[in-house]
Amino acid sequence: SECGQVNTSVMEDQNEDESPKKNTLWQISNGTSSVIVSRKRPSEGNYEKEKDLCIKYFDQWSESDQVEFVEHLISRMCHYQHGHINSYLKPMLQRDFITALPEQGLDHIAENILSYLDARSLCAAELVCKEWQRVISEGMLWKKLIERMVRTDPLWKGLSERRGWDQYLFKNRPTDGPPNSFYRSLYPKIIQDIETIESNWRCGRHNLQRIQCRSENSKGVYCLQYDDEKIISGLRDNSIKFFFRVLFFLMKFEHNFCLTYKTSSSLKIECLQFFPQVWSTSTCEFVRTLNGHKRGIACLQYRDRLVVSGSSDNTIRLWDIECGACLRVLEGHEELVRCIRFDNKRIVSGAYDGKIKVWDLQAALDPRAPASTLCLRTLVEHSGRVFRLQFDEFQIISSSHDDTILIWDFLNVPPSAQNETRSPSRTYTYISR
Repeated sequence: SECGQVNTSVMEDQNEDESPKKNTLWQISNGTSSVIVSRKRPSEGNYEKEKDLCIKYFDQWSESDQVEFVEHLISRMCHYQHGHINSYLKPMLQRDFITALPEQGLDHIAENILSYLDARSLCAAELVCKEWQRVISEGMLWKKLIERMVRTDPLWKGLSERRGWDQYLFKNRPTDGPPNSFYRSLYPKIIQDIETIESNWRCGRHNLQRIQCRSENSKGVYCLQYDDEKIISGLRDNSIKFFFRVLFFLMKFEHNFCLTYKTSSSLKIECLQFFPQVWSTSTCEFVRTLNGHKRGIACLQYRDRLVVSGSSDNTIRLWDIECGACLRVLEGHEELVRCIRFDNKRIVSGAYDGKIKVWDLQAALDPRAPASTLCLRTLVEHSGRVFRLQFDEFQIISSSHDDTILIWDFLNVPPSAQNETRSPSRTYTYISR
């Protein structure tokens, strides 16, 4: 429909000698923000007078008529004018919804939106304005971020238990509980702890504790397993010894020992002579043979598609269990590789040469990584063959033919050892039995 014609006549009593201002400022409000428009060029003709009359008519129309009129005007403009209008509209269409939501009584929605931010983004959000900072503080979003990391990352979970700050998590904040600032300052300390642990692993800095498993006619500790409370070891003299983790108190002594192994996978791997064989546990059918080792298989572990095996040919091999391909050969041990464990980051191996080696798993899976970068650290403390080891994010526990159990603690490293960059560390705690 045609727009109503605008009467362009001007009141006779208006001062026609008044020239338009060169820098006319006028303000438009959209209800939530104001935009100041500055005209830096002189107007032409009777623009100022005609403009006021147009606005007078415009204000009298309904909203739908106003929109239709503006659309008609825009359709008559050139691309250059469209660009100016677009630049003008952008800031008007932007809204601070985080600030607006609490004004509508919807604080919980604003908190929920910001709770998805990572630490770097949460730091930036605190600097936006005081209202954003208030939402983050009252919503305890730093606490929620730490709780999310503890739920999803075993390193964070273990660190929370060992450092004791797990007591402040997963609870509704009491009136006298820690404020948001406590968790805000706790987060960088956790990150520093994690970086220190990673550095200790790579540089070989550790606190070493030694358990002497002396018994009659003992010829070595052949196997072990541990949890947060105790260490259980099997000795060659037909005995099992239990030690409490806190004081390494000998808890129980029995004759005979056995090993157990469990897995949730549908595949079972057995070793026969020089090669591992893969069997299906659901059908008991033979699947394939992994060929490559030149001598007998002494140890292996597998998870998902990855198999890591150690052999008396002194090498470690990584295999793809689905296709049977050898992904990498790790060389460095001088004698039979007796024990292998790995997680998502590292492979830890022990051998009859008395050495424990820490390998970079992700680099080993990258065919472009040079072989010289794969071994992160060699730990040399055992005086006999290394028979068994187990590790987590914070420690390695190993047993040997030298009748000892060693605990390599990468979390609680003495300050005197922090500047050490070579292995072995000489920070022993001797515990004899």
